[in-house]
Amino acid sequence: MATSTVAPRPMSAEEKKVIFASSLGTVFEWYDFYLYGSLAAVIAKQFFGGLDPTSAYIFALLAFAAGFIVRPFGALVFGRLGDMIGRKYTFLVTIVIMGSATFIVGLLPNYATIGIAAPIILVALRMLQGLALGGEYGGAATYVAEHSPMGKRGAYTAWIQTTATLGLFLSLIVILVTRELTGPAFEVWGWRVPFLLSILLLAVSVYIRLSMNESPAFAKMKAEGKTSKAPLSESFGQWKNLKIVILALIGLTAGQAVVWYTGQFYALFFLQSIAKVDPKTANLLIAASLVIGTPFFIFFGSLSDKIGRKPIILGGCLIAALTYFTVFPMLLNYANPALVAAQKAVPVTVTADQATCSFQGSPIARPIDFTSSCDIAKRTLTENYIPYKNVTGAAGSIAVIKLGDKEIPSLNATLNDKRDAFSPDSGKAIADFKKAVVETAKTAGLTAKADDKTMNKGMVLAVLVFLVILVTMVYGPIAAMLVEMFPTRIRYTSMSLPYHIGNGWFGGLLPTTAFAMVAATGDIFYGLWYPVIVAAATFVIGMLLIKETKDVDIFAND
Repeated sequence: MATSTVAPRPMSAEEKKVIFASSLGTVFEWYDFYLYGSLAAVIAKQFFGGLDPTSAYIFALLAFAAGFIVRPFGALVFGRLGDMIGRKYTFLVTIVIMGSATFIVGLLPNYATIGIAAPIILVALRMLQGLALGGEYGGAATYVAEHSPMGKRGAYTAWIQTTATLGLFLSLIVILVTRELTGPAFEVWGWRVPFLLSILLLAVSVYIRLSMNESPAFAKMKAEGKTSKAPLSESFGQWKNLKIVILALIGLTAGQAVVWYTGQFYALFFLQSIAKVDPKTANLLIAASLVIGTPFFIFFGSLSDKIGRKPIILGGCLIAALTYFTVFPMLLNYANPALVAAQKAVPVTVTADQATCSFQGSPIARPIDFTSSCDIAKRTLTENYIPYKNVTGAAGSIAVIKLGDKEIPSLNATLNDKRDAFSPDSGKAIADFKKAVVETAKTAGLTAKADDKTMNKGMVLAVLVFLVILVTMVYGPIAAMLVEMFPTRIRYTSMSLPYHIGNGWFGGLLPTTAFAMVAATGDIFYGLWYPVIVAAATFVIGMLLIKETKDVDIFAND
């Protein structure tokens, strides 16, 4: 694409108003999307009640991931519409779909009421949300960039980048307030309130979107009769554009996505599940880190107008890859020092015939699929987030859990005649075994909840702010860079696909993948290998193959 040194006219007051309206509407849309992620633990109990706690949580995360998996398809559908009929009306449709699906989740009967239909409908609604969001971001980023004056695109599009974090922040605040107002009833019916409130946000967002004007770049191109008749084939059927799409994915958005989700969602999961911080405290700490860190989106977006997008985005990927294995152990130690001390004082091992051990992180496994003594032992530890090491035992031997100097032998289970549940004897024996393990672990301090009196909240917050700042480095300039990589006639389509494959697949699958890796190995930090490897690969590929874009003329159609 061509570069330009001639700045267009300054933005008018009306254009600034429209950009603000676009950003505000996107905040509401991200609020809708992240409610589910923030309430994954409650969703697991409500809609996957027929499974054991570990399987239920994995399934809940998979349902969350389903919305991310379909995002690239939403990018194709709505990106095509956006490049053919315009930016404004396309992402007016996306907000209606998104808000409606979220509202219906608040009304959906749970598993105890309608059985298997509940999780099926839930996943369908999540997929509708994902399709809508797949069309939302590309439209908002393109719309804002095409209103921005030369030399300010990084600064202006950075406001769009704040919307995801602000949406998450808004969802956390609404959840916290609702928890306080409903008390113990929150996990029964109170969790529905934040979903139902989205109907008000939907009404405001639709009103805002209707008041917006079309992008001047698209309006000019349409008036000249230069809009694309086949944006999908132009974007992905011609190698000169397809290669840029591929490079944008593996050299930018994949790394950006895993840093984003690790710094916010995985950090929240880690605090609540691994560090055993109560949900209210964990949410407040995450919310505080977002308040402190969010201005850095604008800072790094503006900085990218001066020194370039590439060094900031790839610098964030590199720092993340180099520091995660240091930062997360620090987070655990500051949040729950008693738990760390217990883990050091009381090492846990599972000695078993490795041929009898299944993959504990399987998202499709049922409790009755784990009948070997090895599986039952590991499942018990995983359900309580107790880290352990594997020791190879003799062939055919019964697995043994060793907690410090105490050994607890596991058992091989049998199923009933219908093979749909454990036999009565096995069911009782498994319950007794789990009780013995949990009580021993509790006595040793291996299940200790984080204590407000010993928690170093200042340092926990500092670590969380560091993680959020890495998020702002990789995410703040990304919209401007993606817009600048593609010509106007196919911009909505072309930039949306790598963004949503990166964020929908590489990022959206991170919580599920990382949790499964932890469950499979017994190592509470093992899941970090996923974001570290992806971020490091993005850094290398981006440094070698991605060109700087800050001086590109985005009004050119070549």
